[in-house]
Amino acid sequence: MGKMKVNFLGIELDNPVIPASGTFGFGYEFAELYDINVLGTFSFKGTTREARFGNPTPRIAECEAGMINAVGLQNPGVDAVIDRELPKLAKCFGKKVMANVSGFSIEDYAYTCEKLDKCEQVGWLEVNVSCPNVHGGGMSFGTSPEAAAEVTRAVKAVAKKPVIVKLSPNVTDIVSIAKACEAAGADGISLINTMLGMRIDLRTRKPIIANKMGGFSGPAIFPVAVRMVYQVAHAVEIPVIGMGGVANAENVIEMMLAGATAVEVGAQNLVDPYACKKIIEDLPRVMEKYGIDNLADIIKGVK
Repeated sequence: MGKMKVNFLGIELDNPVIPASGTFGFGYEFAELYDINVLGTFSFKGTTREARFGNPTPRIAECEAGMINAVGLQNPGVDAVIDRELPKLAKCFGKKVMANVSGFSIEDYAYTCEKLDKCEQVGWLEVNVSCPNVHGGGMSFGTSPEAAAEVTRAVKAVAKKPVIVKLSPNVTDIVSIAKACEAAGADGISLINTMLGMRIDLRTRKPIIANKMGGFSGPAIFPVAVRMVYQVAHAVEIPVIGMGGVANAENVIEMMLAGATAVEVGAQNLVDPYACKKIIEDLPRVMEKYGIDNLADIIKGVK
């Protein structure tokens, strides 16, 4: 059997497969189905400073090769995550977990990251800069190199754990934003977050989602994600986590060849709750098929 271990920012993962934030809850829900310790790790549900109910329903629209969601960062708030959710997770997951953080101001990000940084279970902080900047006219922090860098600097000032900045694909120049985050001290980059999509109900002639538009994810965005991972991984010196439409072990290998050290699986978890387990179990077969002895050796294998 080939070697599947990878080192991600000082922590060894048994394999590079990581369920993406927003598709795996706080982990213990999936632990009722299988032993989630088979995972490399996982990124838990996006957490904000205060509790959020999220957007009005309907929040989900199906597509031929994916889905659109506008959940709106529904979560119980950072204090409840630390007091209630992480203790439940500790009973079924013995590895370090990735904390996904969202915010609507620089202060929000710093406050939430500082609290989660002190949690023993947390190994990394994944900072989602796709949120609207309430003090900057509502534009996403992740659409501007300057704004993304400002968030990065604020979080790095309060955190000891590695900081991974999660970037939005809804930009014209992903590389400039990634490089700005690196220059501001980011330890890693994860990409891509969902693209912006919309569906219309032909009978009612109204948008299917109450929010009108939402995040488009699933197999249809995989080629876009591979392209952006390749561009960023070859432009920065820090490690990259690839995601976006990953549905099988072959996709994981492709993402790693493009430059990803680890690979997150998102929408596929909602299609099949056993998706990550199946991908991990199938990786040895795919590695053998393509003559891969060690996954760590293929990272950035395509020049």
